[in-house]
Amino acid sequence: MKLQPDQFDVQAITGYGPGWVGINTDRITHSVVVGSRGERIDWGAAAFDDLGPDHFARLAELQPEVVIFGSGSRIRFPRPAWLAPLVARGIGLETMDTAAACRTYNILAQEGRHVAAALLLEADG
Repeated sequence: MKLQPDQFDVQAITGYGPGWVGINTDRITHSVVVGSRGERIDWGAAAFDDLGPDHFARLAELQPEVVIFGSGSRIRFPRPAWLAPLVARGIGLETMDTAAACRTYNILAQEGRHVAAALLLEADG
């Protein structure tokens, strides 16, 4: 699906599909963290089972207001222990499938919120 905001005041997710996401003019095919302040970080997880506490600690270091976790093609919730770094800093986390996370990130970023989207992009879609 292609997403086109009216204007690009912040880094935007411009499209997505099985195993990929478009960020501005780039097509990304690996799990990635996208931030409304220009952050773009390889998240280093090819599948949900690859995730662990260190992945969420990296999100906390960005100090966003909220993290949108796109858990792949279906909703899967991170283990509570993984979220300790976010909780310690008062950072909220919302979990949804990756397609919904892309749409939600764009809305919050365009509103001027400091948001990060952690998008799990699995090779099998």
